[in-house]
Amino acid sequence: MDQIVTFIQLALQILIFAIFARSLLTWFPVDRNGPVFQVLNGITEPILDPLRKVVPTVGALDLTPMVAILLLLFISSALGRGSF
Repeated sequence: MDQIVTFIQLALQILIFAIFARSLLTWFPVDRNGPVFQVLNGITEPILDPLRKVVPTVGALDLTPMVAILLLLFISSALGRGSF
């Protein structure tokens, strides 16, 4: 059972990194059709798209990545405590 929890926590960490990397890439003039952005988009969009329907934007800022990262950290922390 510990190996499954460890695997899920690793997957959550990779997802957090992908969301963070995608957020950083939006600040720079990169090709949105490039392979790196497309891979990050494919990994993160299933998490971010449903949250965008719930989390309001603040001016021109999309806070969805920050909310997603906080939720994923909470889930990872809950798994680490074994409370599920």
